[in-house]
Amino acid sequence: MDMEQGTKRVLDFLYDTRWNDLPVEAQKMSVTCLRDLLGVAAGALQTDASRIICDHAVMHYGAGPDSPSARLLFDGRSVSPSGAALAGAMAIDSLDGHDGYRPTKGHIGAWALPAILAVADAGGTSMNGRDLLTHLAIAYELGSRLGVAQHATVPDYHASGSWGAVGSAAVASRMLGLDAATAREAMGIAEYHSPRSQMMRCIDHPTMVKDSSGWGAMTGISSAYMAQSGFTGAPALIVESPDCADEWQDLGQRWLITEQYFKPYPVCRWAQAAIAAAQSLQAAHDFTPGMIERIEIVTFHQGCRLDHPRPTTTEQAQYSLPFPVAAILTKGKCGAAEITTGLYDPDILHLADRIEMVEDDEYNRRFPAERVARAVIELNDGRRLESPTTQADGDPETPLSDDVFRMKFRDLAGPMLGDTAADTVWNMAGNLADGGTIQPFMDTVMCSPDMLNGQIRKTSSAA
Repeated sequence: MDMEQGTKRVLDFLYDTRWNDLPVEAQKMSVTCLRDLLGVAAGALQTDASRIICDHAVMHYGAGPDSPSARLLFDGRSVSPSGAALAGAMAIDSLDGHDGYRPTKGHIGAWALPAILAVADAGGTSMNGRDLLTHLAIAYELGSRLGVAQHATVPDYHASGSWGAVGSAAVASRMLGLDAATAREAMGIAEYHSPRSQMMRCIDHPTMVKDSSGWGAMTGISSAYMAQSGFTGAPALIVESPDCADEWQDLGQRWLITEQYFKPYPVCRWAQAAIAAAQSLQAAHDFTPGMIERIEIVTFHQGCRLDHPRPTTTEQAQYSLPFPVAAILTKGKCGAAEITTGLYDPDILHLADRIEMVEDDEYNRRFPAERVARAVIELNDGRRLESPTTQADGDPETPLSDDVFRMKFRDLAGPMLGDTAADTVWNMAGNLADGGTIQPFMDTVMCSPDMLNGQIRKTSSAA
């Protein structure tokens, strides 16, 4: 078959890459990404969107008696693999605490992990822990480049699921043991049917549709199974078009999984530089929230679009800049509780009303490679405090420490799973790099919190 050079490069990488081909830093980052995503997925159990989509998958994406089935992440009910990918990705997306890649203005892990877990649980090719982590690393390498390729070749800013569908189809094809020609068809099917969702529409009018990661994961998994049955759809233009060839030149040489960012807080990344800038002033100066007369946040255009100071839904809170800034200054934190059950906290709302956003042309030029902000806080004692230009923690240049990752995981997963179960998930995810069977890990994360804690109590009693 005469394939475009870009396609051959992608397919060779997809099928030839093994754990030992990953640099040590990429291996470590695959574990970090897995743990961070699992923490967000567990924390998302408290969102309405997660509950709704899991129930929807059970009702409308059930597996037939002779069909493969997969369990829902941190739920345990069985559905089709496509349904499990849909629900898992939408659940992670519902909390908005997951990683991302700046040039794509979007996210890989939110669709990649649920797609991989769904196919693995449905009985894809047998694998050990290193295999699962390798699949995840491959998804990050392909997904990062697919997103950049799409943004470079289409006029609109589409959500992550639009190109995530192609990445999901690719990694599912590998896991299902499809040959390269069939994987090419799967990627083409996925691109053609991918959700071309207008991302800024969700920024301006936040609802549960979010970044379309769930629809992308579902489309990708469905496309792989369709290709396995003989359905055709090639080519995928963001892989095969000559306009995208440059994106694939360094595949397997530059490991983009090591260039992802991670969020300290479960809100839009565009707000997090402002949070950090305001927090730095509070740490450096002696003032209380009650002393604040006015706050000015200077940032880039997209950050200024997060204009929802009094959110009435979790989604509005996650796509707000004033609300999380006010939360961090009044409560000292901005976690899952603040954006779910804390929406009507009077202290947060009082301060959010005093925040004004100002667009800066220089910051616009630096976006999306940099997402920066500075904060100006005017106090009732006459002081005017101004931060320097600030970049949020969690970017490749400002990485989170291991302790911060662990604390974030416990803060998100602990309230929903229990601290002991959360620690179990954390440790089992880390142990996958040893290369043992994935079945105990799968049985741990693909069950409900009650089932998981029951397993832990049974194990403890037996010991």
